[in-house]
Amino acid sequence: MGLKVAKFGGSSVADKIQLTKIRQIIESDSDRKYIVVSAPGKRYDGDSKITDLLYLCKTHMEHNLPYEQVFQVVCDRYTVLQLNLGVDTNLEEEFETIKKNLIAGASADYMASRGEYLNARIIAAFLGFDFVDTAGLVKFDQKGRFLEDETNEALAVELAKHEKAVLPGFYGSDEEGNIRTFSRGGSDITGALVARAMNADVYENWTDVSGFLIADPKIVKDSLPISSISYKELRELSYMGASVLHEDAIYPARVADIPINIRNTNKPDDPGTMITAEPVRDEKIITGIAGSRDFTVLAIYKNMMSSERGFVRKILGILEDYDISFEHLPSGIDTISVVMSNKSINGRLDEIMEDFEKQLQPDTMDVFENIALIATVGCGMSARPGTSAKLFGALAEAGVNIRMIDQGSSEMNIIVGVEGKDFETSIKAIYNAFVN
Repeated sequence: MGLKVAKFGGSSVADKIQLTKIRQIIESDSDRKYIVVSAPGKRYDGDSKITDLLYLCKTHMEHNLPYEQVFQVVCDRYTVLQLNLGVDTNLEEEFETIKKNLIAGASADYMASRGEYLNARIIAAFLGFDFVDTAGLVKFDQKGRFLEDETNEALAVELAKHEKAVLPGFYGSDEEGNIRTFSRGGSDITGALVARAMNADVYENWTDVSGFLIADPKIVKDSLPISSISYKELRELSYMGASVLHEDAIYPARVADIPINIRNTNKPDDPGTMITAEPVRDEKIITGIAGSRDFTVLAIYKNMMSSERGFVRKILGILEDYDISFEHLPSGIDTISVVMSNKSINGRLDEIMEDFEKQLQPDTMDVFENIALIATVGCGMSARPGTSAKLFGALAEAGVNIRMIDQGSSEMNIIVGVEGKDFETSIKAIYNAFVN
């Protein structure tokens, strides 16, 4: 016997059909005692997410536009859901309270949070679990900064009073009782916080996919699933664009050394992906491949650069002045490449280069635009001679010209920069070299 915390995302709680699946999943394992839920997502193409509608209500109110029709869509959706499930949670009173607060100037955070709040009330009644509101338990300060230790203590004390409970994800409150939310997708974080507070054996994150895949299925058809992955590997892949779980949800579970299991509500028998503190040692060389487009590489050459004190500091100072975070800084004795996202550059490349010329006085600077970065990640790479050669050979055979190479000291990943037009070709070539 153990304890499991299960979080169900928007697509998993969209309607009666999905909620019936959830109840079967929960009832199939008595260890699933604490359930965190999102607001209802889309039921079909063209449908709206409840959170989007609630934000829209707030926007209409701010611009003196009629909001009643949008708000009624929200009310009708929950009313129909309650009727279909055969439960009674006094929704009319809740709707009236939300409407009064909206008219009185309730914040966008408050309005958005009502999606999770109402859904958790209904689902708790449907499952026969206690409802526990996360307002007052998930704590923020007056500036909206999350309070980690205070939250952990408050959740542990309150949930110890409940054998089984449903909690709304995504939000908490500050010291004055004002509702505060995490970023979109923040219900993942709430689930991890509950798992940590209750010292759960497993944190299950139920969504509409059966865990992570080695590569994007839009690029690599029938990509194989990842059965297990370490927190470090996941962090590397998430940074490069692989997204199933909210990045900030990893930290609370990692601190408490709680495995995270990504599962599929629509395919509950699939084992999904297990995320653990330490990598599972097996025969695999790589764990996953992920990448992103739209980067610019500024290659700087200056003779005797390595002996010039403060050279890198000057680069970082210029980037800070432009509020730009660098992605990578691969370097040689007399060269250094600054990798920046096009979004962060925001059309200011000429200005940045002018400041580089003025402060760094380089011999030459070359610009490579429309660069894509691809990360090949795996804890097994460091113990396998020839891994780099295999990767570079696969790209060469595919006719891909590598513009940049960067490998971390952990030897857990190899990042290559290629021209944007070669992005998909490169991922396919790497996948075929290591997986097929």
